[in-house]
Amino acid sequence: MDRGENQVSIELQESVEPVPALFKLITVGPESLSCQPNGHQRKLSVSISMPSSPTGASSAGSKNVLDVEGNGKGCKDEAPSKAKPKGVKFLSQPMPIGSAFGEAANIRNINQHPNIKKLKDKRFNSFKTWSDRALPVDRYFDALEGPELETLRASEEIVLPDDKTWPFLLRYPISSFGIFLGVSSQAVMWKALATATSTKFLHISLTVNLILWWISIALVAAVSSIYLTKVVLYFKAVRRDYYHPIQVNFFFAPWISLLFLALGLPPSVATTLPVALWYVLMTPFLFLELKIYGQWMSGGQRRLSKVANPTNHLSVVGNFVGALLGASMGLKEGPIFFFAVGLAHYTVLFVTLYQRLPTNETLPKDLYHVFFLFVAAPSVASMAWANIQGSFDYGSRIAYFIALFLYFSLAVRVNFFRGLKFSLAWWAYTFPMTGAAIATMRYSSAVTNVVTQTLSVILSVAATLTVAALLVTTILHAFVLRDLFPNDIAIAISDRKPKPQNKWFNLIRHGSSDHDIETFLKFANSDSKDIEAALKIPTAEATCV
Repeated sequence: MDRGENQVSIELQESVEPVPALFKLITVGPESLSCQPNGHQRKLSVSISMPSSPTGASSAGSKNVLDVEGNGKGCKDEAPSKAKPKGVKFLSQPMPIGSAFGEAANIRNINQHPNIKKLKDKRFNSFKTWSDRALPVDRYFDALEGPELETLRASEEIVLPDDKTWPFLLRYPISSFGIFLGVSSQAVMWKALATATSTKFLHISLTVNLILWWISIALVAAVSSIYLTKVVLYFKAVRRDYYHPIQVNFFFAPWISLLFLALGLPPSVATTLPVALWYVLMTPFLFLELKIYGQWMSGGQRRLSKVANPTNHLSVVGNFVGALLGASMGLKEGPIFFFAVGLAHYTVLFVTLYQRLPTNETLPKDLYHVFFLFVAAPSVASMAWANIQGSFDYGSRIAYFIALFLYFSLAVRVNFFRGLKFSLAWWAYTFPMTGAAIATMRYSSAVTNVVTQTLSVILSVAATLTVAALLVTTILHAFVLRDLFPNDIAIAISDRKPKPQNKWFNLIRHGSSDHDIETFLKFANSDSKDIEAALKIPTAEATCV
């Protein structure tokens, strides 16, 4: 012993097994060990698990120190102030594989996985609520810009982190329903190719219709299941989709697709459908249209002149598809009702969009293809009226010729399709092209000649190639490039308006770059006071009262 002080001497054993170990400090008192006689030759060996650092070797609250040096000459009690052990050595013991400590270490490693950490990120929990209040439509117009209101203004901040990729369900857009909208309409077209009198010379088998119909069923089930999961887990995001002035139109898409599936039903599956099915499918249309069309007429910020966009055609074309299905089932009054409602609102929407009344601004190049939605309504309307009337008469031909002219007026503009960046919005013009091809086959059956038959084949091939190319491209971006679903900025805007005046004052007071000033001037209200006057910094005389 040095200077009469107690000392703990413990043999150090090195573990050669690369197994993680957990150490703890143990203070041993005399009440737990018995003292050995002086002549005892047995060496006391103590195995204690201790921390890897000697900083915690001495405990301020320890009252008893074990003397086990050499031959272990007795036990002594010391006061806490005198307990200053020296030369402390540490004993490391391997931890058994499969122990609770090992499982805890494995859990810590798993929790560090990026995907697990993303699921535990609480910054997205605010979108899981079911009691969030609706966001007013003027916030969308104030916070977003662009023809589809998909770009955040520079003066805004989003409520979700923009420096990372959000969970998949939050990025999954309502516009995904446009995918099976195009595929299900293809099932209808190939059924018409196989059964129309004007295309009998092609000898098309109904097997193609059957395959496409089952593919459409699978797509409907997959896309709907994913979005229903989003409804359950992120209801606030779905609610914001519903109140978004543009994205709300895509809530018509799944019901239109179900109508196409009913129209494209393969004869090998069933030859007739129950009439009650038509009422079930058209009931959601009625409730959605009562809301949408009422807002177009007297909805303040949601009036048609404010929210008009080519995607509004989705809310109109469903009337004609429903009238077409109902008339094919033998119904009269119901299909005429929806046909009349669709005709009235298509006329108003056509004039509003044709003149670009809301903004008088042209769509950007990336969205030129949505103009093909102009073709969808008159194409389907011509067939619906033919089923209601019983023949492809003059009324049906007028609607068909309008659709045909709009189709070619867009198709001849090749520059529309150069240098475009792929997006899900491309699916917007797949079913209008398919609808034009089906209407052409119906017209060719009424006016059969080489020109109408050739036109039927050309439009059918163009629609098929377009859908096939988009389907392959969509799969490539979804599973290979993995950039199909970027962060949906439109649902993450704040419910509070920013204060540009304070920001502008800070720019003047603290100095700013040319980029900051350009950003402010870009989004400044044109009705505000003179910018030169706003640049003046208040002087002491001006601020004195």
